[in-house]
Parts: sequence; C-alpha cells; structure tokens
Amino acid sequence: METVFTPWQSLGGGVLIGLAAVLLMLFLGRVMGATGILAGVLRPVDGADFGWRAAILVGMVTGPAVVWALTGAMPAVEVPVSTPMLIVGGLIVGVGVTYGSGCTSGHGVCGMARLSPRSIIATVTFMITTFATVFVVRHVLGA
Repeated sequence: METVFTPWQSLGGGVLIGLAAVLLMLFLGRVMGATGILAGVLRPVDGADFGWRAAILVGMVTGPAVVWALTGAMPAVEVPVSTPMLIVGGLIVGVGVTYGSGCTSGHGVCGMARLSPRSIIATVTFMITTFATVFVVRHVLGA
C-alpha cells in the first residue's frame, strides 16, 4: 500500500479544522471533538445545542459534494480493507473514545492547544498506537 504525500491539501485541511475549532470555542465556548458532537446529536440536551452540532455533522457529510461542485470531480477515496474490518475498527474506536474521554480531534486539536495534560497524554498514546499499528500492518503482516 502506497501513501500519497499531499502537503498542500493536508495544510489546507488542517487550517480549516483549526479555524473551525477556534471559531466554535470563540462563539460558543465549546470544544470541537467529533465524537462529542455526534453524541450530542444522538442524545440532545437542548434544542440550541442540537442545532450547532447537527450543522457541523451536515457539513462533514456534505463536504465531498462541495468539492464536487467546485472541481467537477468527487474526491478520490480508497479504503483498502473490507466492510467487516471497517465495522470492527469503528467499534474499537468507539470503545477507545469512551475510555479515553474523547477522540483525536477533541484531544489532539483542542486539548493540545489548551495544554491540557490529559489531552497531551491521550495524543501521545494515539500517536504511539498509530506508529505501532502501521509498523505491524506494513512490516509484520506485509499488507
């Protein structure tokens, strides 16, 4: 499996994620963690809270349509694993998010920016686990 290096797209995406996180904190005083946003839509506390969360989720889902409208082509997405593996991975991530009190976007983007010790430890843990997983998949399993 080849990893394509896309510095400009990655920079642009990172800037947009950072800007969105800053604006959410500035205007609503909320941390932009994707799983927390999704949980708030699935179990809403009040209508105002539901509205901004739903708007962010709609934006995440319709993002490819915006790319298609601007460029005339859908973004290329390659998923090198089977659907059952995606489901297993999703369940593992869900368990990790529950035990880790947040996801990579909440801890890695917002928590790190606030110098939260819990988020720093969580992000270091994410990175070590990612490095180990990539090493095992690419060099031990040979995928």
